Amino acid sequence: MIRFILTISIVTILASCNLANKKTEDMEEQKNEKPDTPSTDDTTPKVTGIGGIFFFSDNPQEIKDWYAQNLGLEINAWGSSSFESRDLNNPDEVNSLQWMPFKKGSEYFAPSKKEFMINYRVRNLEGLLDKLKENGVTILDSIATYDYGKFLHIMDAEGNKIELWEPN
Repeated sequence: MIRFILTISIVTILASCNLANKKTEDMEEQKNEKPDTPSTDDTTPKVTGIGGIFFFSDNPQEIKDWYAQNLGLEINAWGSSSFESRDLNNPDEVNSLQWMPFKKGSEYFAPSKKEFMINYRVRNLEGLLDKLKENGVTILDSIATYDYGKFLHIMDAEGNKIELWEPN
């Protein structure tokens, strides 16, 4: 009987060692696998990131100065601060997020009554516009094109004005 229990114990220990080794091998394989990354040729119309954060201020210059002095934000020629980052799927691509206070009461956020507006970076703005129209989304203007990209403004379901930006 003792021999039987000893044999079962040894078999159990060996089996658990094999399972542990298999788990370790599987984890190593998963670590080495590349995640599914979208093709750089992907034209699916969608948001790809945040392009800007804009908010009302009683005194935009004072608040910019405060952020510069206390938090080190550098204000650029457009009166905003630009945060740059790399695209994980395309490391050569540098993305920019703009931060900017607007004078309280500015019509730039209209018709929204909110104190902020988010700019979303998008891919295939024309395709996204078609999708938004199909879904009955309120479109505030037509696509405007500038040297630094295309813009379109919409309203979300809660009355927040959203700026959509497709960089060049």
